[in-house]
Amino acid sequence: MSQPDYVFTSADDQLELRRLQAIERECDPASCRRLHATGLTTGWRCLEVGPGAGSLMRWMGERVGPSGQVVALDLSTKFLTAHPPAHVEIQQGDIRTASLPQGSFDLIHARYVLIHLPDYEIALSRMLAALKPGGWIVLEEPDFSASRGIAGTAVQLAAMQHINQAIHRMYESRGMDSALGLRLLPLLQARELLDMSMENDAPVFAGGSGLAAIMAMSAEQLQDKYLATGIVSEMDVQNYRQMAEDSQSRAVYYATVAVAGRKQVE
Repeated sequence: MSQPDYVFTSADDQLELRRLQAIERECDPASCRRLHATGLTTGWRCLEVGPGAGSLMRWMGERVGPSGQVVALDLSTKFLTAHPPAHVEIQQGDIRTASLPQGSFDLIHARYVLIHLPDYEIALSRMLAALKPGGWIVLEEPDFSASRGIAGTAVQLAAMQHINQAIHRMYESRGMDSALGLRLLPLLQARELLDMSMENDAPVFAGGSGLAAIMAMSAEQLQDKYLATGIVSEMDVQNYRQMAEDSQSRAVYYATVAVAGRKQVE
């Protein structure tokens, strides 16, 4: 993705690293389970698109061992500074334009990447071209249309509704799809992948826990973009952040839709 595409481009580095690490703590267990289900094992060659702070890159590297390889591709590699093992290669680049060997990866994974691309189908096509016949692709993307407040004060619930509308408008104005997770299965079906599976994970979180804490961080970093939609006020952002930190509140902040499929053997 180009820098203007990514909504967190202008975020403070330390805040962004803290947000990425929080996503890893919350989401890695499910991602690891999904990747393990493909049969990921010693000797595999894997591509991790958008590795963020690098936890899955390192986890995959442990699984494939020295006889395998993990390539981690990201537009920015500034959070991947720790020295990885020799069989984990970090590349800076855009999945839509990066030079990748065709038909060479046993497994390709991307989490929360395609939602930031107006031309996500190009990125998907590039991933599938790099996948071996018989190889697996695992995609995980959010669906913000699932967001809803369940318990909280009246002002908190109203603020959440306004913020949800602003999130939709923010993505729409950039030519992106805030409910992209729901498109994943038909996208892969159209490419005739095999053995497809789909999960839709939309848990209810108390304020201060899990995705609630992550969304409070996001609201802090994206406040100016939310305000620019004209839908929310500074008070809405403040009340939303309070709800996301209030242990008495309950909400679905977004759903994560995960789809896996295997490329046909030609």
